[in-house]
Parts: sequence; C-alpha cells; structure tokens
Amino acid sequence: QQKKPKVKNTPVTSAQPAVHTACQNLTLSDWLNVFAYDDAHPTVSQSDIVNHFKSLQTGAFIFTQSTLSRKLRGRSILEARINDNPNALSSKRPRILTRPDVERALFLWVRHMEERGEQVNGPMLKEKRQRFEVCHNLSQV
Repeated sequence: QQKKPKVKNTPVTSAQPAVHTACQNLTLSDWLNVFAYDDAHPTVSQSDIVNHFKSLQTGAFIFTQSTLSRKLRGRSILEARINDNPNALSSKRPRILTRPDVERALFLWVRHMEERGEQVNGPMLKEKRQRFEVCHNLSQV
C-alpha cells in the first residue's frame, strides 16, 4: 500500500477546538438549575442565559435559545414531574406508565428479591411482568 503524502492547505493556528459544540439533552435537575438562574436574574436575556451556561468552566450546559424558550413555557409541567417520580431529577424524559398496578407489583417483587440477597436483571423483569399479566388476565399494552 502506498502512503499518500499529507498536504496542508490551511495555515497553522493556535486556536483550541471547543470541547462541546453539539446541544445536549439536559436532565430535569439541569433545567431546574437554569430556571433558578433565570429567577435570580430577571433582567438577563434568554440568549445571555444560554451563553452563561455554555461558558461555565465546569459543568457547562449546551442548549439553544429556542430550547430555553420552549422549556420556560413548559416549566410548570417539568416542575410537576418532580412529584410524580422520585428519580425524575436524573431523567431526561418523563416516564410513561401504561400499567401502574403492574409497575407497583414489579417494584415490590424487586425489593423482595433484594432483601433475599438475589440480583434482578432486565430479562427477569420482563419475564415476571409477562407472568403477572397472564396470571391476572391483563392485556399487554
């Protein structure tokens, strides 16, 4: 195999590439931090808020002004998710339960298995859910 010679068509520069340039899906906790900043600085524009969080040395959040505007409009819905699910602060999307009764039964089963010192994995949960639905004549949704 022949090596192709490297051709440099661009001048040398000392500029450093940005670490993160793409937008991120922020968690609910991240958005609550953005809302708190917005509340503490009511005169700051949305684009300045975006630039503030983008320029943080540690823990920078990358999002656009239009995303911020949309999240501010739906703020009450996001804040209501905190009470719906104890793990909501770490999630990026809301959890949708089709069968809360099955979810509760699986939660109790997992807790029982952990008390017995046994480990539960994904395939075990799927099988247990199917057995629970068959046993109680529930249709899968």
